[in-house]
Amino acid sequence: MKKIEAIIRPFKLDEVKIALVNAGVVGMTVSEVRGFGRQKGQTERYRGSEYTVEFLQKLKLEIVVDDDQVDMVVEKVIAAARTGEIGDGKIFVTPVDEIIRIRTGEKNTAAV
Repeated sequence: MKKIEAIIRPFKLDEVKIALVNAGVVGMTVSEVRGFGRQKGQTERYRGSEYTVEFLQKLKLEIVVDDDQVDMVVEKVIAAARTGEIGDGKIFVTPVDEIIRIRTGEKNTAAV
């Protein structure tokens, strides 16, 4: 199994969720995060004063899937989250050694 972490723009969440649900993904975790990459923040104006927002607001999606679903899920996230502009985000894929459902004690694929 693999854990897919995707950092996306907040306004793209609904599109990504719909694409993943339609592809058969049964669950995901969403967290509000802040950070920067190549954008290095952005300059904004408030009441005539300019200031720099160094950490931009993003969403982090965490999805655990079987190995054979990884490429499909990554493609769906890319297609739904892409705007073509700098700051679209990143996707990280890491191995998952074990999953245990707390309520039932089910393990691994049965726990997803």
